[in-house]
Amino acid sequence: MAEVLLSENSVPLAGLSQLYRDPYKLVLDKKLQQSVKKAHSIVADAAKGNAAVYGVNTGFGKLAQTRISATDLATLQRNLILSHASGVGDLMPVTLTRLMMALKLISLTRGASGVSWDLILLLTNMLEKQVTPCVPAQGSVGASGDLAPLAHMAATMIGEGDAWYREEKLPAAQALQKAGLAPITLGPKEGLALINGTQFSTAYALAAWFDTWDIACAAIVTGALSTDAAMGSPAPFRAEIQSLRGHSGQIDVARTLRTLLEGSIIRETHREDDERVQDPYCLRCQPQVMGACFGLLRHVACVLETEANAVTDNPLVLTQTGEILSGGNFHAEPVAFAADQLALAIAEIGSIAQRRIAMLVDPAMSFGLPAFLSPSPGVNSGFMIAEVTSAALMSENKQKAAPCSVDSTPTSANQEDHVSMAAHAARRLTGMNDNLAHIIGIEWLIAAQGVELRAPLTTSPALQNTINALRLRVPGLKEDRLMAPDIATATTALRQGTLIKSVPAEIFPSPETPT
Repeated sequence: MAEVLLSENSVPLAGLSQLYRDPYKLVLDKKLQQSVKKAHSIVADAAKGNAAVYGVNTGFGKLAQTRISATDLATLQRNLILSHASGVGDLMPVTLTRLMMALKLISLTRGASGVSWDLILLLTNMLEKQVTPCVPAQGSVGASGDLAPLAHMAATMIGEGDAWYREEKLPAAQALQKAGLAPITLGPKEGLALINGTQFSTAYALAAWFDTWDIACAAIVTGALSTDAAMGSPAPFRAEIQSLRGHSGQIDVARTLRTLLEGSIIRETHREDDERVQDPYCLRCQPQVMGACFGLLRHVACVLETEANAVTDNPLVLTQTGEILSGGNFHAEPVAFAADQLALAIAEIGSIAQRRIAMLVDPAMSFGLPAFLSPSPGVNSGFMIAEVTSAALMSENKQKAAPCSVDSTPTSANQEDHVSMAAHAARRLTGMNDNLAHIIGIEWLIAAQGVELRAPLTTSPALQNTINALRLRVPGLKEDRLMAPDIATATTALRQGTLIKSVPAEIFPSPETPT
């Protein structure tokens, strides 16, 4: 099991990916204790003082003007968690809940939240011992943080609600006990520090980004495969064309396409007798469309990496000056915008891929391939309805790509009068990625079939490897058979990385924007 170190440095994108995808042990740098304990001491002093400090000795939201006596401060924090744990709907997947918990730890260990080191240790031990809160996925508007879902996380820490202990769902107090842990009594501001923040929305957006990046890389491969199946020209992918425009994403995608198509006999054999002057946009404009999508993905990665390492609760403790300041870092507008941009990229990747699918099954467009790629069309329908399925998924994603960030609604008696809707923006990405993966899985099936129908001509060695990887799981289509299992198998293999692992990893664009 790999170790992920939380230190004074930011956790990079690769580390965040590990927190989402791989078994890990979270290690806390001892140097973090100094700033955490200093901030906690400042909050403890404020709780004993006479001055009103929001969230320490006052109520919350619209109740911020209500002073709370010293004898009620522990009750104040407990009641905050219980009342705010108001989520509904399906539970968050365990992998996402654990990512959310890790992001909350990153924020708390920055030493600006005023929580105790014991609270940080409890959250760390819950991750290590696999105590995972049961968190309903609906209820946040991304306003004063992801209040409802984070409150369910915090509820487990005080022994309330339900939690998973490994794979067993139990009352939270029992789950903690089985793991050898005990519930914590929240001190001043600790409940507020736990539920203020963007970690729910950021976890969903980050997880979606990791999946989208892999599917986008796979879509470059299936795009190259479709180009060869259609006997498309590689000339639009030449470096000179891309450099005249200058966008790094476009340059990178074209380079990947050229590498994948290098050595193809199919196109070379038909170069002179091809009457087409230009290919359809879905082939010719792949560098421009996919390059723009990769540009968005790179921008979104930068935003989400920054947000994952940010302090987003309120109020914040400035250990340099001893001040406790109210602000608005909990507002999830950056995450909402990033998730909306990610949705646009997902929709566009699927849109251009679907047009390639439609072109290949159309005998009027596919340059000599049989109708619907069946060797015996007529009695056989071939990939006719697989293309229709891809169209349905494409349209669903286009509908889901409408921006969520512009849909604000006032809450909390108009105290929180402009909200981000980041949770909505991020949560819908999971389903969009599922749709996109199916579209690219269908293209993999159809493009491989198209290339094989060009025999005895052969594709490039790199693209032949992708066909071989598919054929280990799904045979070529000679006569009609139940199509759904083929689509499911191809899509599962794609999500497991089989397609992109069948070609050298170094040919793909890097998540970092070139300097």
